[in-house]
Amino acid sequence: MAADLKAIKQHLIDPEICIRCNTCESVCPTGAITHDDRNYVVNVDICNHCMVCISPCPTGSIDNWRTMPLIKAYSTEEQFGWDELPPELTPEQLAAEGVTAIDEAAVASPPSPVAVLPAAVTGEEPFDSAAFGATVPPWSAAHAYTNLYGPKQATTATVVGNFNCTEAGFANETHHVVLDLGGMPFPVLEGQSIGIVPPGVDAGGRAHIARQYSIASPRNGERPGYNNISLTVKRVTEDHQGRSVRGVASNYICDLKVGDSVQVIGPFGNSFLMPNHPKSHIVMICTGTGSAPMRAMTEWRRRLRKSGKFEGGKLMLFFGARTQQELPYFGPLQSLPKDFIDINFAFSRAAGQPKRYVQDRMRERSLDLAALLQDPNTYLYVCGLKSMEEGVVLALRDVVHAAGLSWDTLGATLKREGRLHLETY
Repeated sequence: MAADLKAIKQHLIDPEICIRCNTCESVCPTGAITHDDRNYVVNVDICNHCMVCISPCPTGSIDNWRTMPLIKAYSTEEQFGWDELPPELTPEQLAAEGVTAIDEAAVASPPSPVAVLPAAVTGEEPFDSAAFGATVPPWSAAHAYTNLYGPKQATTATVVGNFNCTEAGFANETHHVVLDLGGMPFPVLEGQSIGIVPPGVDAGGRAHIARQYSIASPRNGERPGYNNISLTVKRVTEDHQGRSVRGVASNYICDLKVGDSVQVIGPFGNSFLMPNHPKSHIVMICTGTGSAPMRAMTEWRRRLRKSGKFEGGKLMLFFGARTQQELPYFGPLQSLPKDFIDINFAFSRAAGQPKRYVQDRMRERSLDLAALLQDPNTYLYVCGLKSMEEGVVLALRDVVHAAGLSWDTLGATLKREGRLHLETY
């Protein structure tokens, strides 16, 4: 932005709508978006209005702008303290700040989106895995309903099931939680998410914000024909550095009892959706609770197969965890027919075994993956911790190169056609 402008169109994130999913920060090419334990904010000194973050946002909270005198632009420190967006300044208020003539061409609307090429194309470092993630759904995906219930109009669900779906102990347990929405309309698709609003207030005395969780059940319910959904929630007892913490929402959800009421917002997400085309192939790559949308997609395909409406599209799963005991749904996965789904486990902390990650298993299956990647009916979904994303996309690049193909070409095609979806956190 030009330094001599008297006014700017400042990019802001609405804290009342934002569900803190980290999508915007993960795709921002300039590092302008950051967060603390409450808000996601945009650094006005770094934001170049490239608009890359706009379309991936599942709630629209990212698409907010304020005309401001340049010298009084909101700092990140101010934004961290917000509970709601400040109102737009009136012409009179702008005039009082010395802004008497606004350059409409520069201020009235943000610049058009610009293309941000992946690092593999430009030759720059580091490798930008997020740049290859699609922001459009598969062409055959069903229509997704979003934002039916916002933070100020949450709906109520009743807990009808809650059990540990791993063999791990308390510190590493993962719960499968089933919520019944009763008579409230709440249509969802595989790959969408919801927000759970924990009761009570934070250390600052403000109401807790919603936490986002992927839906683990298919479109016709955890129990077919009922208005219910399921979640896969890991109890958080330590942070990524191993320091002791107690996750507010995760512990609240894991401790819920049957009959308890829960405040729910959403649903969210309109691109991480499975194809409806019955002959489409789906490759699922996940770790831990990133298995939730994969379970939803697999169960929907299983129900289609049982009803005779499944026409042969392949399912391939790469599923990673530290140990077998910490892997959600290990038992049920073992019972799925081998001709229905091709399952590849990777355990990084198995006793007496070398560390293996999902990208290692992908390279071991490179011939099969390469064949699928060349099929225009193949769709790939990656879900789990942010730290896995780069390794997975690099493995895909290696598989493509080993097959004598161009990743720059194929990677761009997967993104453009809505065939490679990344949802990491």
